[in-house]
Amino acid sequence: MNLNDKVAIVTGASSGLGDHFSRALIERGAIVYGLARSEDKLKRLHDALGDRFHPIVCDVREEDQVQTAVGHVIEEEGRVDVLVNNAGLGQFGPVASQTLSQWDLQMETNLRGVFLCTRAVLPAMKKQNEASGFGGHIVNIASVAGLVGNANLAAYNATKFGLRGFSEALMKEVRNDGIKVTSVCPGSVATHFGDVAGSGGSANPMMPEDVASTVIHVLEAPDNYLISEVVMRPLRPSGK
Repeated sequence: MNLNDKVAIVTGASSGLGDHFSRALIERGAIVYGLARSEDKLKRLHDALGDRFHPIVCDVREEDQVQTAVGHVIEEEGRVDVLVNNAGLGQFGPVASQTLSQWDLQMETNLRGVFLCTRAVLPAMKKQNEASGFGGHIVNIASVAGLVGNANLAAYNATKFGLRGFSEALMKEVRNDGIKVTSVCPGSVATHFGDVAGSGGSANPMMPEDVASTVIHVLEAPDNYLISEVVMRPLRPSGK
């Protein structure tokens, strides 16, 4: 896909990987609608990126907010070419001491949010395919925690294993509608994710801009070329 003037929605856009995805897309000429809960952080990102970045305050766990946000994008632009389901969080700890609210928060953000945003954009993407033969591209940001279970990550593992399964099933549902679906599984990345998760991550993590460049590579692949899953890890996580 040539990203110039394409319309992209990035969830969890106000910080971390979402910030870098938004920047990389705009650098390639896309128009980005960034969804996040923090109005202040979205405003700062708009100030940095300019008018090709459109901030929308939205909690992806809330159906009405998602429908309103996606409806606003379609009303303004008439289309949605890219959805990056990036909003997500982890709260690590043993199963015996995890609270129900911690479990529910991860399930609702990492899975329910992806479902709501995906369902909201699919009608527009299917119409685009009918008109042009290509509907769009949905990128789901999973994790290597969706590949291997680890002690103290049970809830987070469950969401990311689930997201990979959701992505594979969705890909098989919509590929004949000209819609690509890609699951991206990063290992440790130098963001503030660990501050919420309660884990410091690796001593030598990947850089977020490098993860963003991989997502751009996936999006810019030829229309009949589908990269359905990408796994990335730091080469030397300990730095030695």
